[in-house]
Amino acid sequence: MSLIDTRTPNPKHFIKGATGDWEIVIGMEVHAQVTSDSKLFSGSSTAFGAPPNSNVSFVDAAMPGMLPVINDECVRQAVRTGLGLKAQINKRSIFDRKNYFYPDQPPGYQISQYKDPIVGEGVVMLDVDGEQVEIGIERLHLETDAGKLIHDQHPSMSFVDLNRAGVALMEIVSKPDLRSSEEAKVYLAKLRTILRYLGTCDGNMEQGSMRADINVSVRAPGGEFGTRCEIKNVNSIRFAGQAIEFEARRQIDILEDGGAVEQETRLYDPKTGETRSMRSKEDAQDYRYFPEPDLLPLEFDQAFIDALAAELPELPDDKQARFIADYGVTPYDAMVLTLERETADYYEACVTFGGKTRDGKAVANLVNGDIAAYANSQGLSVWESSIQPSQVAGIVDLVAAEVISSKLAKDLLQIIIAEEPEGDPAEIVERRGMKQVTDLGAIEKVVDEIIAANPDQVAKVQAKPTMIGWFVGQVMKSSGGKANPKAVNDLLKSKLGLE
Repeated sequence: MSLIDTRTPNPKHFIKGATGDWEIVIGMEVHAQVTSDSKLFSGSSTAFGAPPNSNVSFVDAAMPGMLPVINDECVRQAVRTGLGLKAQINKRSIFDRKNYFYPDQPPGYQISQYKDPIVGEGVVMLDVDGEQVEIGIERLHLETDAGKLIHDQHPSMSFVDLNRAGVALMEIVSKPDLRSSEEAKVYLAKLRTILRYLGTCDGNMEQGSMRADINVSVRAPGGEFGTRCEIKNVNSIRFAGQAIEFEARRQIDILEDGGAVEQETRLYDPKTGETRSMRSKEDAQDYRYFPEPDLLPLEFDQAFIDALAAELPELPDDKQARFIADYGVTPYDAMVLTLERETADYYEACVTFGGKTRDGKAVANLVNGDIAAYANSQGLSVWESSIQPSQVAGIVDLVAAEVISSKLAKDLLQIIIAEEPEGDPAEIVERRGMKQVTDLGAIEKVVDEIIAANPDQVAKVQAKPTMIGWFVGQVMKSSGGKANPKAVNDLLKSKLGLE
């Protein structure tokens, strides 16, 4: 990871210590499992949850005489990811042996890329508290995953499962541009969103298909970089934030006590909320990198890159910009709607159902509001809920035509959820007599009754017109929510002398 400072210190990121302010500096190495049916250098399956050691070939087990053969699909996925990160694609890259011995690594080395990766510098844009933050990507390289050690099945033995050995990983290395645990969490979430849009990694952190090594150091604001510690294999966005907070405070306490931070690799324990030492931190020379002798350099031409670029889907940042421009949603709504590709597709299906374009803001309010709340209560994403785009479109159309009010729209949605999941909104409104009352005579009668019954409240509203909402609420309550809100407001202003 390069150590070039690209950001101006921001006081809102500073941490108060006993002796003054401190600034966190964070860089990440995210390991993302490539979406592929087979491993990087063998035909073994990558299916999750298979019985131990059932997805292992002679190549994965490092049997003598077995040679690696590159999986073309993994190369394509890495290039697509690089394009999605707006990064430089290197037409020539080299695989290297990263030498270290561990029981879950049968050859005694990992096939990786060191000086000549497949993807160079790129960028990820973050929206953090309404501020646009640019995080540099230093590189993306392909490498093989290791197996898994199992320690809890026997008191005196450990077991090795090689199902993951040889699985293709993309290691995405950021520059040390992150300055807070919140930025780090937003970065991980944004990177996962991009990978899922591209279809190059499923981003399932709980299954280990995306995990992060987090480099944390502290310094005086704007000063020289401090000694960094690496927190290894963090598999949750929430845990990432917690680990950074603890580690930064640990380092600050050491420095303020007159000590020195030691460069090391640490682990985060979510049960205690603390990091603990794992081993001293290795440098590149400790791994004795050298070019993999069994693999030729990886080479392709610009036509290969251009063909993959032409097939890329619309990515989150582009989709956000289009939703704002075409559908009039707020930047925040656009961000929420595009966090998942499926949610964005669901929203757009609601807006354009039946070949016409609805008020995008009205649809966004419904999708990000009551529908999202219902989906969350069921442990689902919006697009997984039982509410169909045709039903959302129907509700929005009824409000736009002033057949029902916004209040009745909420009631109608609850009826669809709880009682008529297959129901047509317009038919339900007609059958249940839910149509909005627009007869001014009928509304005026209710308004007159409410005013006559509350002379004290009349005086308060005339003294403070903003209190008219109390009368609006009473009229709507009396009419069962069916009175046209605009007509109610107009009549009340007229009768209370507020015009």
